[in-house]
Amino acid sequence: MSQVFSILITVSGGLGLFLLGMKHLSEGLQAVSGSGLRRFMSLATTHRLAGVGTGVISTVIVQSSSIITVMVVGFVSSGLMNLSQAINVIIGSNIGTTATAWLIAFAPDVEMLGLCAVLVGAALYFFYFFQHNERLHNIGLAFMGLGCIFIGLYCMKEGMEPVRTMPAVVDAFRSLDATTAWGLAKCVLVSLAFTAVVQSSAATTAIAMTLAQQGLLSFEAASATVFGMNIGTTMTAWLAAFNSSAEARQTALAHTLFNVAGTVLLIPFFIPVILPMATSFFPRYAEAVTAHGVTTYPYIAAPMAAVHTIFNVITTMFFLPFSRQFARFVSRIIKALPAEKPHLSALRLSSYISPVIACDQALLEVGFMRDSDIELLAGVKDVLTGEATNSAEKHILHREEVLDNVQREITEFLGRIMVKRAPTEVSDRVRRLLRLSDELESVSDEAATILKATWRLRKGGQNFSAQSCQTLLGVHETVFEFAQTVSGLIKSPRPMFDLAALQANSHDIGGCIHDARGKQLSRVGSDDPDSPVRVLAELDILNAYERIRSCYINMAETLADRK
Repeated sequence: MSQVFSILITVSGGLGLFLLGMKHLSEGLQAVSGSGLRRFMSLATTHRLAGVGTGVISTVIVQSSSIITVMVVGFVSSGLMNLSQAINVIIGSNIGTTATAWLIAFAPDVEMLGLCAVLVGAALYFFYFFQHNERLHNIGLAFMGLGCIFIGLYCMKEGMEPVRTMPAVVDAFRSLDATTAWGLAKCVLVSLAFTAVVQSSAATTAIAMTLAQQGLLSFEAASATVFGMNIGTTMTAWLAAFNSSAEARQTALAHTLFNVAGTVLLIPFFIPVILPMATSFFPRYAEAVTAHGVTTYPYIAAPMAAVHTIFNVITTMFFLPFSRQFARFVSRIIKALPAEKPHLSALRLSSYISPVIACDQALLEVGFMRDSDIELLAGVKDVLTGEATNSAEKHILHREEVLDNVQREITEFLGRIMVKRAPTEVSDRVRRLLRLSDELESVSDEAATILKATWRLRKGGQNFSAQSCQTLLGVHETVFEFAQTVSGLIKSPRPMFDLAALQANSHDIGGCIHDARGKQLSRVGSDDPDSPVRVLAELDILNAYERIRSCYINMAETLADRK
């Protein structure tokens, strides 16, 4: 029992180190690449081959097809990419993810290599406290992640060695015989389930290679896990798209169907074609090495990596010419409805896997607040003229409450992003989004203030005089035009604009509001006995417009990175 417990702890701990290493490696590489990776992925919109190449290179850069998949889902949701382009990138990411298998296969001494990588990574990581070089800091994190991957592999390898003395366990592994239909199906199902749980095809690859090197799993069975892991890894896309837009679900479905179809098409050729093709490059794969009474198969990992690559390359060659037709087929299965986007659909928990795409998702909700404020200000004009219906006025209050909730959830969402490792560029973007959401929420509050001031006036049996209505509408038009100008700047990528000109315009609007307040105050004491009550309501409205003007110039200064 103690031996079984020791094996479980060693193997599980090694797997944990491996997954932790993958996480740190990916986060470090993402931080080094920053928004450059996002800009690079935009190349996918040019041509289908560019899309595949983008997927391959991006996945090699971050060492995780899951990261790229989540980014693609986010791009499709935000309209930065259509479904056909997303499919091309996903196809490429499937090829790019095989780089991890090759890395594992050709690592010479995983224990020493891991310790050296951790040593170099730690030196670069802690060098930050002396030089404050963020790039070296993130490179150090990536090196430490790589070291944890190799040390995790070593732990799993050492933990598996005693298993060979347990007949029951050996028999269980030998039952996974990929040369029979049922045995092949079991290999696929086991690897599928394991990959779906750990959300890492690299982890499944590492374990399969370790078992094969220890002689616990046959080469055929270990290689067959490629079919299951390619399907299981699509779980990440579904988690990213769950309860999101139809476009996001279409992307996840396309990823799943692509890998399932590839598996179905190539399984009949697995034994007679794919395995001989892979082993032809590595004829020594079956050679055994015996040391200290332990027999291992050190050359068996390389042809397994070749099987992984051959599978994805052949599937890509088959599907790429039909990517547009495939996209139309997926669109028929999951139909996109007009204006489908539900409240807060852009904020997906799985987006935390990438701070860059998390900011893109938060920007969608900031865009929702931006458009809602313009809609509210347009509705306020109808309130001032008396043309607004009762339902339209209630809509203003309802939308103000909705924006309160949106702003709160954006703050919570981005607050969690701030605790993750992110480059300074991303951290600055998070702060801008937080400031923008706060100012936009304040605009909705002021729209409600104008409505409530109008209600108070009506409750007293009064209405705006013709002169007052003309003054208020004049102020409204200048503020509304200014709000539209600034709102047009709240998008990605941010356009260039003349901040000084906007500040001058804002100053002029503030002067107009100041003059209007003076004119309204001068009416106190006129022949109308109710004028003080009316003037007080009008002053409240003018003060609300002054605060709206202030909010929008604050947004412009935020977008210009004014500290």
